[in-house]
Amino acid sequence: LLQVVWHSSIEYFNINNLTQLGNVVSTRFDYSKTSMKAFAVNKVLITDLYFSQDDVYNIFANMNIAALTIAESELIHMLCPSSDSPLRYINFSKNDLTDLLFQNCDKLIQLETFILHRNKFESLSKVSFMTSRMKSLRYLDMSSNLLRNSRAEGRCQWADSLAELDLSSNQLTEAVFECLPANINKVDLQNNQIASVPKGITELHSLQELNLASNRLADLPGCRAFTSLEILNIERNLILTPSADFFETCPSVKELQAGQNPFKCSCELQDFLRLERQSGGKLSGWPEAYVCKYPEDLSGTQLKDFHLTELACNTTLLLVTALLLTLVLVAVVAFLCIYLDVPWYVRMLWQWTQTKRRAWHDCPEERETALQFHAFISYSERDSLWVKNELIPNLEKGEGCIQLCQHERNFIPGKSIVENIINCIEKSYKSIFVLSPNFVQSEWCHYELYFAHHKLFSENSNSLILILLEPIPPYVIPARYHKLKALMAKRTYLEWPKERSKHALFWANLRAAISINLSVADEQNRTEV
Repeated sequence: LLQVVWHSSIEYFNINNLTQLGNVVSTRFDYSKTSMKAFAVNKVLITDLYFSQDDVYNIFANMNIAALTIAESELIHMLCPSSDSPLRYINFSKNDLTDLLFQNCDKLIQLETFILHRNKFESLSKVSFMTSRMKSLRYLDMSSNLLRNSRAEGRCQWADSLAELDLSSNQLTEAVFECLPANINKVDLQNNQIASVPKGITELHSLQELNLASNRLADLPGCRAFTSLEILNIERNLILTPSADFFETCPSVKELQAGQNPFKCSCELQDFLRLERQSGGKLSGWPEAYVCKYPEDLSGTQLKDFHLTELACNTTLLLVTALLLTLVLVAVVAFLCIYLDVPWYVRMLWQWTQTKRRAWHDCPEERETALQFHAFISYSERDSLWVKNELIPNLEKGEGCIQLCQHERNFIPGKSIVENIINCIEKSYKSIFVLSPNFVQSEWCHYELYFAHHKLFSENSNSLILILLEPIPPYVIPARYHKLKALMAKRTYLEWPKERSKHALFWANLRAAISINLSVADEQNRTEV
């Protein structure tokens, strides 16, 4: 059949889905006087198991045509042509060819395209030596084989003319970069087991397109070895956060295909997107193929919709802002503490607590203190003449005399002043404060006012009596006397009249405010407690 067609005017001849049932007989094939340009055999099966393989292989190997295809025909070997072959295109895809094919064959000097897709090649090094004598080879397809590559296999030697190499769907690792043609323009390494692009590999100055899709890459490869790279495909890898410096190290890249990776939406990713936008929008498939995978709350969010504030991503700015806010807060707190005299109140609270604790441990019999005085008098030493000459005599004389607690006669020697103040206030039903400009200048008067005010709130009692001896201008009252300001604003106080005719009414009102049976008052206090 072939001999008849060979001497006809047919230029393109295909044989498809044919089963050879008869015996294969050795014959001399005449290649002269043919118009044939391309011959293709697809899905042809030879059932004769006992025949000389060379009888068949020689017919195909020495065909004086430009294109030969033998596909899906269980081809296990092919002989090297006996003379320089005019073949420019060979397609042996989907057969059972191995590493033994065309070893040391130097007759395919015009071959430009060689397709060996889906065969059983295993050694990339042997494949390279197979091509080393094919001086015109431009394209080699070794996809879907069983190719492996390791340093133990030694160096590789490719045809110098090879420009495009398809090694997709094999079992290659990162060692493959040590076995690539030096002058290659385009390499397809998708669907392999490459985890990284090693540093220090031989530079591929002519490489313009690199396909690393469906591998195990955790980051974008650098371009130190690929100075002319223009198109990079790293889709369907394991990249969480691409390196933000990729576009700086790969200035020649015009198109980056990085979609369908499990992106982790973070500050680092935002830096990468910012640099990508500055570089002119080189991401192919944007925005549909770029979706957040992590964290879970952002899963499914397109990267174009993912935004973080500058403050959240800039650690230096965040630290500076936090430091400034802390300093401002400390300054405000310090100012308020100084203005409101907070340390003084803390110190007083500590002293009151310590005094109560010592009283609890040292004098357990005095834990339930009985009222002994109608009132405790707090006044400035500069107002002592009025207290001794006017206040005490008028309250303690006559019927139903009032028992007053005065520091000069009732403080217990040996105890601290603070302890005496606290004890006197707690043993008194009322606390009388003689207010004047002198009062607000006295530190001890401030202590006494603080502890009396503490008793006012702790016991929920109405135990304070304020006597305004002399008018007090607001500007005279220190900032720490804010409790005094509050008391004078909210509570009624008795004002000492200058007219003598009004003194009797003043004393009557004061007596009425503090006159009570101490035993009854004490019993009421115990009941409330």
